[in-house]
Amino acid sequence: MRVPVRQRVGVVAAALWWGSLTGLGFVVVPLLFANLPTPAAAGAMAARLFSAQTWVSVGCAMLMLMAFNQPDAAAPAPWVRMLMKFIVAGLLLALLVEFGVAPRIVSARIDGGNLKLWHGLGTAMYVGQWLCAGFALWRLTAGERPLVKQPD
Repeated sequence: MRVPVRQRVGVVAAALWWGSLTGLGFVVVPLLFANLPTPAAAGAMAARLFSAQTWVSVGCAMLMLMAFNQPDAAAPAPWVRMLMKFIVAGLLLALLVEFGVAPRIVSARIDGGNLKLWHGLGTAMYVGQWLCAGFALWRLTAGERPLVKQPD
């Protein structure tokens, strides 16, 4: 059985999404804090990188949603419906971090608000997004499966 092009596009988008989250969150940002002269400088650079990552995440998630949206096809396979839920959840987490949590982290640094709370929430949401992207990649590479339920 040949793998449809839309499924291959989904795999590439999922790999880019999960890989970029992994590289930034678990390699690049820790290296910034280890090598830049002050935590403030590292934090400012990390904030810019996380903002850029949001748009990579949005692009990958949207590409995957377009690849697996099949309005003209028969009912999608159950694994595709589950996959779509994780893609949407990851997309929402990315947008919530960018537009809900990140501004509060910035304001907490300026006015002495609860930085630890917002930073912890942002970290938890980033890990949640990483898990959603990882699940999508895992499901897409778990073997050849049809996108549409086959008649019995």
